Amino acid sequence: MIPWQQIDTARVPDANVELRLMRRGAEFSMMLGQNELMNSRLSGSEEALATLACRRIEAVKRPHLLIGGLGMGFTLRAALAVLGPEARIVVAELVPAVIAWAKGPMAAIFGDSLGDPRATIQSADVIEVIQAHASAFDAILLDVDNGPEGLIRKANDALYDIKGLKAIRRSLRPGGVAAVWSSGPNALFSKRLRDAGFDVKEVAVRATAKRSGARHVIWFATK
Repeated sequence: MIPWQQIDTARVPDANVELRLMRRGAEFSMMLGQNELMNSRLSGSEEALATLACRRIEAVKRPHLLIGGLGMGFTLRAALAVLGPEARIVVAELVPAVIAWAKGPMAAIFGDSLGDPRATIQSADVIEVIQAHASAFDAILLDVDNGPEGLIRKANDALYDIKGLKAIRRSLRPGGVAAVWSSGPNALFSKRLRDAGFDVKEVAVRATAKRSGARHVIWFATK
């Protein structure tokens, strides 16, 4: 078996943790300590985050989307695959090295998605992007810090508390959708979404496109 090799490491802003990019042949993994945050073979639920959210705004002629977290680009590529030429997508990625990895060692995975004229990649905290834009987005797709129960950065909790959810709602256009990925269910988070004024649907999805592997959760919260 081909052994894993460490390709690079990166510090997370405002957090005393280190991300590690690992490679084994053509397979990549992002690790936080012993926890695997994502793997290039397991893209099903992140792709579902995009495709199911876009389905909910398919009547919008010129959709404007915000994606929180670039990761390995699964959500971005899935959104580009289903959206038309008039769509605009902003991806906010907190860790600059993740963007560098996308352009460097993982370039083959990303293909031409980073150069797609519909997509803009920003080295930015998605919380700040949300707070700076009112009634701007038709969909906000969040795959940040393992979901509402974060592992990486305490500051990310502000995205998922009641104040953060109300900011997300203000940033959406009427009828807009916030889609939130999580590694597992969270009944208290479902309640907070409703308390913030959203209509909420919770969907269980599989980790792989073949509908196998771990069960993850996506909340679709409509303004």
